[in-house]
Amino acid sequence: MLRNKNIWILMSGEMIAGLGMWIGIIGNLEFLQSQVPSDFMKSLILFSGLFVGVLFGPIAGRVIDQYAKKKIMLYAGGVRILSVGFMFLAIAQESVMWMIIYMIGIGLSAAFYFPALQAAIPLIAREGQLLSLNGIHMNVGTIARISGTALAGILLVYISLLAMYLYTFICYIMIFLCTLALNIEEPQKNERKEVKKNVGFKDVWPIISGTPAIFTGLLLMLVPITFIGSFNMMVLKISEMQNDPAIKGLLYTTEGISLMIGAFLIKRISAGKNVILILMTSAFFIAIAHLTLFFADQMLPALLSFALFGFAAGSFFPLAATLFQTQVSKEFHGRFFSFRNMMDRVLFQVVLLSTGLFLDTIGFEHMVLSFGGFSLFIVIIMAIRQVKSPVTYIQERSK
Repeated sequence: MLRNKNIWILMSGEMIAGLGMWIGIIGNLEFLQSQVPSDFMKSLILFSGLFVGVLFGPIAGRVIDQYAKKKIMLYAGGVRILSVGFMFLAIAQESVMWMIIYMIGIGLSAAFYFPALQAAIPLIAREGQLLSLNGIHMNVGTIARISGTALAGILLVYISLLAMYLYTFICYIMIFLCTLALNIEEPQKNERKEVKKNVGFKDVWPIISGTPAIFTGLLLMLVPITFIGSFNMMVLKISEMQNDPAIKGLLYTTEGISLMIGAFLIKRISAGKNVILILMTSAFFIAIAHLTLFFADQMLPALLSFALFGFAAGSFFPLAATLFQTQVSKEFHGRFFSFRNMMDRVLFQVVLLSTGLFLDTIGFEHMVLSFGGFSLFIVIIMAIRQVKSPVTYIQERSK
């Protein structure tokens, strides 16, 4: 696998893109803080990009299945580069409207790029390598997130906001060049023409409902999304509860390191075993991590909860990605991963808005008990279902 040029290009591109994305995210927050006093208006502006991603999800799925994945990624990368230009205008004119256009462009790019990337991974690696590749891909993204947020914090002190977005602009150009260097063996045109008859998500539903492993995996995805959707708000609240700004960095770092350890170990633990049971176990520990945040007013319990989440999520996501990539036919990958992308974005927003509501009404402790209890309920229901009608998916050993 390490001799595969495409994998090295893809991972290098992911690292560069991740750095650019997180520098841009921190820049977004800094710009909003200086221009928009209302927290509600800030959330609406950030929501605009996610909404566009959801809106274009069905179209993205059809396009990805009809045309070459590399071509879709290149067009999406071009839109992402052009979008940064609107942010330059926003800073120069101190205009929130230009920022909204920037967010819409980034959301549109993401709606096409990330499902196309997920659909391209099985085309550059053998099935037995997918779990390792998904784990490496997630770890590279985690390193980029930790490095990008740390670098952005330093850059904010020493350079202007305009210069920060220049770094983002350069990163996006570099990922475009990395994508250009990919060599992906795609189906021939005459094979892709047959896909045009299948024109929407309605073709994905029979696959989901008719494949118990996929249906189980999608339902279990609700558990980590519940934690991730409230992640940033919980970090901020824990920092306030402990009256310690430094705890934010410790929580992010602890979760990130644990995530990488989980992704590294899971390919050894899961080989030859029923992936469905491992996914359920990981989801169970994520629910427990959420519940134990009840004691997050103290540093050690908070760090342990985030470490437990990181390890369980690091085990969960590579296995879930491999399950979907192998159990869904490649001709439906575009629509399926676009559907998944839409599902994640919608649920993320629901959880995010619920987090803000709960923090204002029932408080942090009751909120984490509610979210953790909901996640535990899902795991118990799926476990009962598994006992009555066992679902099996054996992970192939890496080659």
